[in-house]
Amino acid sequence: MAKRKPPAPVTEDDAALFREAIGEVRVLQAPPPVPERPRPAPRPRMRELDEALALQQSRQTGWFEATIEAGEALSYRRDEVPEKVLKALKRGQYSIGGELDLHQMRATEAERWLREFLAESRAGGHACVRIIHGKGLRAAAGGSVLKALVDRMLRQRADVLAYASAPEAMGGTGAVLVLLARKRPGEQGPGTG
Repeated sequence: MAKRKPPAPVTEDDAALFREAIGEVRVLQAPPPVPERPRPAPRPRMRELDEALALQQSRQTGWFEATIEAGEALSYRRDEVPEKVLKALKRGQYSIGGELDLHQMRATEAERWLREFLAESRAGGHACVRIIHGKGLRAAAGGSVLKALVDRMLRQRADVLAYASAPEAMGGTGAVLVLLARKRPGEQGPGTG
C-alpha cells in the first residue's frame, strides 16, 4: 500500500483567495423541527371485546329463555363503585338523562335497542339512564325474559358502573336505573363497538 501524502498547509493567500471567491457568508438558521405525526385516536378495545362477547353469548341457545321473577329487585355495582353510590341509585337520587322503554319488544329486538341506547347515552354524556323492561306478568313462564336480558347485558358491559331496580315511583321492579362511565377523551362515539 502506498502512503498518502498529508495535505499541504493552507496559506494566508489561499484563504484570502477562497473568501474572495465565495463572497460574504451569512449564517443559516436551523430548520424548524419536523411536526410530530398526530397519534391515532385510542380504540376502546375492551369495550369492543365486551360487546363481541355479549353478542356471541346472546346468540347461544338459552340466552333468551332464562327469566327473573317479576317482583325480584335487580342490583349490581362494580367493585370500584362505593356502596353508598348504589344506595343513592336505589333511592333514585340521580338525575335521569335518558329513558328506554322495552315493553312489548321481542328479546332480540330489545337487545339491539338496549345496545344502541347505552352507546348513544354515554356518547351524549348521560351519567344515569332508566330502562323500562316491565315485570313480565304476561309471560308464559311466569318471569320476565326482558328483565333477565337487561340484567345479563348490563353486567357484561364495561361502561356500566352500577344499576338497580328503580324506586316504586319510577317504575319499581319493572324498571332499572343505570349509572354509566364517562366517555373518555378521544373515544369513538356510538356505532363503533
